[in-house]
This record gives sequence, C-alpha cells and structure tokens, in this order.
Amino acid sequence: MTKPCILCCAITGSVPTKADNPAVPTTVSEQVESSHAAVEAGASIIHAHVRNDDETPTSDPDRFALLKEGLEKHCPGVIIQFSTGGRSGAGKDRGGMLPLRPDMASLSVGSNNFPTRVYENAPDLIDWLSSEMIKYEITPEIEAFDLSHILHAIKMSEEGRLYGKLYVQFVMGVKNAMFADREVFDFYVKMMQERAPGAEWCAAGIGPNQIVVNEWAIAAGGHTRAGLEDNVRLDRQTLAPSNAALISRAAELCEKYERPVATPAEAREILGLRTI
Repeated sequence: MTKPCILCCAITGSVPTKADNPAVPTTVSEQVESSHAAVEAGASIIHAHVRNDDETPTSDPDRFALLKEGLEKHCPGVIIQFSTGGRSGAGKDRGGMLPLRPDMASLSVGSNNFPTRVYENAPDLIDWLSSEMIKYEITPEIEAFDLSHILHAIKMSEEGRLYGKLYVQFVMGVKNAMFADREVFDFYVKMMQERAPGAEWCAAGIGPNQIVVNEWAIAAGGHTRAGLEDNVRLDRQTLAPSNAALISRAAELCEKYERPVATPAEAREILGLRTI
C-alpha cells in the first residue's frame, strides 16, 4: 500500500489537564511548541481547542486567533483544524472562531451520550455550523460517534450542505458511545467505500484504544488521529511525555504497514484543501 497516511494530532482537547499529565499543553505558547514537535514527528493536521488561564475549555475567538498566528509562524503549511465541540461552549459560540478561516473545523452531525452527559448537536445548530463553514470555505472533519452520523454526513455532502471533500472520522471508545469494536470498524469502512467512494476517512480511539484504532485505520488504508486530547498515556503505567511521542507511535505503524506518512502538502492534496 503506497497511499500516504495523514496523521492528525489532537493536542489538547477540553478535558485533560496538567493534573492528568503535565505534558498537556494548555497555554497558546505551549500548544504551538507541542504542535511543532508533533509536526516534526509526522503530524500534518493540528486539531486544536483552546483553554482559559485556569485550564477550563473555551471557544474564545481571540485565543483561537493567537493560536492560529503561532501555528502559521512556527509550523508553516500545517493544516489547522479548529474544534467546534460542545464542551467548549454552547450554541453559536461553538462556531465563533470560524471567521478566522482555519483550513478545517470539526463538525458533529448528531447527538450521543458522553461519560457524564448528553453531547447534544441539534439539527438547527448543525445546519448553522455547516453553513458557516461553507461561507468561510472551511472543510469539515465529521466526527462520527455512531453509524447514523456517518450516513447523515454522506447525505449532507450529497445535498451540497458541506464544504469541500467529505472527510469522516470514526471516534471509537468514548464511554457510553461507540465501543472500539473491530467488526463495527470494518462495517464503517465498508459503508464509506460503498456509499462515498470519493471521500476520505480516518479513525480515532480514546484512551488505551488509541493505539489499537491507529493500527486498524493504517492497516485498512485510512488516516488516523493521536494526541493528548484522546489519551494521556503510553501504557497503563507510563504517562505520554508529549504529543510527539503519540504521533511517533502512529508513524511507526505506518512504517510497519509500508505506508508513507503524509506531509502537510500531501495531506492538503488528498483532502482537496487550499494550498499554501
């Protein structure tokens, strides 16, 4: 298999703090530094959340603007992907950073359970976020926590309600949502191949499932995500020393399956993004 594999680094997220792992980058300067090391290790997409000074999550556009400026300066060419996730804000605040025109933004197209609450994505909010992405020419990364999310994203793409090339990420291993189940994973891949053959897909595993799902995705010809947002450990006893360490593990799997790691320029071409 010679198709380059896109490695996305989810650097921070909304949940893990320095109490969980001191390597979690929560300030903008830490995030830029951690991103640079992850890009050096093979990441071509930086999936970004921002935090307040007390480490709580926020959708503050000013903080996203500072992060974008830092990434463009210190990680030239990297694909910048902002999160519109529900832990960082409510309603249209979740898309308040979209006028900054990142290359990509996450988009959840359905609701599901999270460990302690419902992750609510109402149809009108989904439509507003997707229309804002069209307005600012931002390619969404569909975060699919369930089969219905995959099928709905395909339908939205066919109807012209998503900007750019369809890119779906299977998120597996969130407590109370979809398990990291190999049979389910294989069915997801089958659905993408049959229903959206021109699309691209990737997969992310949460906690100890990260390395497992990384390997499934790389072996199956898809792309994958790693990083401290999803997993703060290398194993049960060992904290991950950095985002770069988790990306390096995924890159080693690419070598195992004889797949080149995509450069940012190659990833832009595969995903149909604007060139830099």
